[in-house]
Amino acid sequence: MSAIIFDRVAIIGAGLIGGSIARAARQQGIVRSIVVTARSDASRARLTELGFADEVVATNAEAATNADLVILCVPVGICGAVAEEIAPHLKAGAVVSDVGSVKGSVLKDMAAHLPDHVHLIPAHPVAGTENSGPDAGFAELFINRWCILTPPAGAEATQVERLASFWRAIGANVETMTAEHHDKVLAVTSHLPHLIAYTIVGTADELEGVTESEVLKFSAGGFRDFTRIAASDPTMWRDVFLSNKDAVLDMLGEFQEDLSKLTRAIRRGDGEALFEHFTRTRAIRRGIVNIGQDEAAADFGRKHASLGTVDKPS
Repeated sequence: MSAIIFDRVAIIGAGLIGGSIARAARQQGIVRSIVVTARSDASRARLTELGFADEVVATNAEAATNADLVILCVPVGICGAVAEEIAPHLKAGAVVSDVGSVKGSVLKDMAAHLPDHVHLIPAHPVAGTENSGPDAGFAELFINRWCILTPPAGAEATQVERLASFWRAIGANVETMTAEHHDKVLAVTSHLPHLIAYTIVGTADELEGVTESEVLKFSAGGFRDFTRIAASDPTMWRDVFLSNKDAVLDMLGEFQEDLSKLTRAIRRGDGEALFEHFTRTRAIRRGIVNIGQDEAAADFGRKHASLGTVDKPS
């Protein structure tokens, strides 16, 4: 059993990420009690059935009261409003954090409402699946994934380390950087890929002369992976793009320049340029595998039926 890091942890929004945090923290024994919020009677009943929280409450204010750690697991667009709601109920010395994939706007929006006697330390666990909701969570989600902390200037170092210890205890690797740098990095590693995935899947849906059944039936590995990304929560990603629009637009401009270069190479039949580009990008894939952020198993580790189970033609 690990040492207790926080006594009472409030998780506001117990979906995939919030539910996984609660499950992992309970499994590791690093908190004494966990309280989660849910707006509807049905959601509260389901969370009670799942049993990964000690309390399930209806309001954010109730959850935040007397909590040592409050984690906002809500779309980044409403972090400011939630911070304003819980501010009067926060105990002195509480750590307030979040899990959003945009940090600059979250830091600004939350700091505007929180009292001076709490420690605001935004965080971003770079982990997830295309599924959402409390049933989608699992305790192992953060193992060997990165959690990026973006404490504001003047944040108390002991509290930053306390939160880092919490994330490390549930399996994450922890990195600390400024909110501005985080948003630039994530614009290219996460936000732009999602934007491209949404665009490509949308393009396939709108193509004339190609039926929906053909798109579904003949989806190759590349398109199949795009559909997985494009299945992510629409509300969350709408807020991400609006909240990090400057960095995303910068990266989108870079991408459009590279795409123009590839377009010219294809039009001119410049195989050497294409080969050089594909060789360079392939090395990035190998690097991701080498540092343990994905596996090199055939077909990206997907399970396949054995040939003996395939029905023979009559």
